[in-house]
Parts: sequence; C-alpha cells; structure tokens
Amino acid sequence: MTNSYQVKVDGFEGPLDLLLHLIHRYEIDIYDIPVSQITDQYMQFIQTMQELELDLASEYLVMAATLLAMKSQMLLPNPTIESVEEEEMEEDPREDLMRRLIEYRKFKQAANQLKEKEVEANRIYTRPPMTREDTEQTPEIKEGEASVYDMIQAMSQLLKRSKVQSKQETKIQRDEIPIQVRMDDILQRVQLSSEGTPFTQLFEKQTRPHIVVTFMALLELMKERSIICVQQQHFEELVVYPAE
Repeated sequence: MTNSYQVKVDGFEGPLDLLLHLIHRYEIDIYDIPVSQITDQYMQFIQTMQELELDLASEYLVMAATLLAMKSQMLLPNPTIESVEEEEMEEDPREDLMRRLIEYRKFKQAANQLKEKEVEANRIYTRPPMTREDTEQTPEIKEGEASVYDMIQAMSQLLKRSKVQSKQETKIQRDEIPIQVRMDDILQRVQLSSEGTPFTQLFEKQTRPHIVVTFMALLELMKERSIICVQQQHFEELVVYPAE
C-alpha cells in the first residue's frame, strides 16, 4: 500500500498524553500502574496508528521501548534480598514514569484552567447574547467531547473487522478517494442529522483504504472545526455532530 494518505496529525500531544488518556479511560491508579496492562493498551494504540499510516513522532516509539523494557523487568523473578536495607534501596521501576505522569498532569490541568478562563473572558466581552430560539435549537454537545485517542480506539475495532472481511474476499479493489471528496461527503451527511451521526456509520465500506481515508477526512474536519465528535461515557459509541 502506498503512502498517499499519510498525514501528520496535530491532535497528538505526546506519549505522556496518551498514557494519561489510558489511565483515565481504564480507571487506573496513577500511583500503582499495572505495567503489563498499560503496555499492552499502549502498544495496541501504536499498532493502530501505524495501520492508519499516521506520522508518529519518535518519542512515541521511545516510550513504547521503555514500557516494554519495564514490563520485562517486572516479569523477571525477584533476586533474593539479603537485607531489609537493600530491599528499601531497590527502586520500583515505575517510580520515574509515575513522577513524569504526575508532573505532566499538573501542567496539563494548569493549561486547561488557563484555556477555560480565556474562553470565559471571550464569552463575557465578545459573545453576542443568545436568543431563546438559539437556546432551543443549538444542542449542548461540549460535555463528553471525544479526543483523537477515543477515535483511534474506535478505529482499532473497525480495522479488526476489515481484516476479517479482507480474508473472506477473493479479490480486493482499492478505493482511490481524495480526502477532500470524502470530507465533503461526510460533512454533507452529518449536516443532515441534527441528532448526530454514529461514528461507525460513516464507514460504509469495510476495506482498509476506505477506512483510512475516512478517518483522515474526519480528522481534517475536526481540525477545521466543521464537526465535533462526542462520547458521553467510556466505551460508548462515538457520535459526530455538525459544529454550528
């Protein structure tokens, strides 16, 4: 398969951001990280990103190597500890990762608070008053807005189904669809449904090229703020709304 669909996605903030997403999604205790579980989930995301031909920064692969090494270290049998002092001196291999995640989370929370204050200030000084008609017709969909990582999680399942279908087909024809054409198709469809369009319904064909180009088109539409992708609860179906 060629790299005609390969793009660099600005929505990825780094491996620590992805790890925090996994910790939040799977309700993991950041002070007692299950290395095996978090590594397996992280590697699944990396594999899906690569299948979607996303331009991954090298730092994601460095973190993958770090997690795999940590997982291997924790699976090894502990050597016999001769004294209590030696046992206390032996540092948990998760400590450094935990410190980095906690520090990153603090900076991320501070940045979000500043962003919220900026948005609130804009509402106070520049936003025109809303009429009753606006209130009734405009759905409040900010709560539960999905991240790029939520979308990749959904894409993982779609790609698995695509592989099953590909094995069953004797001949596979590639869909050469320009991203802009797919963007126009998706936007037109989403705008026809004020109640939202289920994410999976936008992938009419379960072929890998169609899935990849549709996903790229969705990312571009989100970047342009033409659509909003919402997930009210973890593991629920993603719903796409027109961002009006």
